Amino acid sequence: MTTIPQLDQRRSPRQSLTAARLRKHADYQRAYAASRKRQSASMSWFLAPQTLAFPGAEPARGPRVGLTAGKVIGKAHERNRIKRRMKEALRLHIDLLPPACDLILHPRRAVLTIEFAKLEAEIVRILQQAKTGQQAKTEAARMTPAPQKTTLAIPRMAQ
Repeated sequence: MTTIPQLDQRRSPRQSLTAARLRKHADYQRAYAASRKRQSASMSWFLAPQTLAFPGAEPARGPRVGLTAGKVIGKAHERNRIKRRMKEALRLHIDLLPPACDLILHPRRAVLTIEFAKLEAEIVRILQQAKTGQQAKTEAARMTPAPQKTTLAIPRMAQ
């Protein structure tokens, strides 16, 4: 009689990142323009609220993630391996992505050699920071009163 090994309880069910990916260059450029660069131990990251591509455009459904690995990191097979490792760590924790945001991750070469558990822990930490930062921004926006229109009464000169 053979037994089937139990799945690790902390792992999420098989999910895909295909619906949650940044694909177009313009989306990356919009995210870069609307955010600031943040650093972690083995990567830098950008978090931006989603904006419409043009007036009347359909808004993105849910959060999106972009991965970049420039040629300075290494040869193509090394860049691909880094992106595969990061995609898997993101896939396992897709539920931690902040809503209505675009997140771009820029790995450093160290991602190639660190243990997967450390990479996964760092990505979880980034996702938690992004989520709390986004919640703080929306809370501050909600607490700030809307600017009031003031009209100036300018007396008319008699003619």
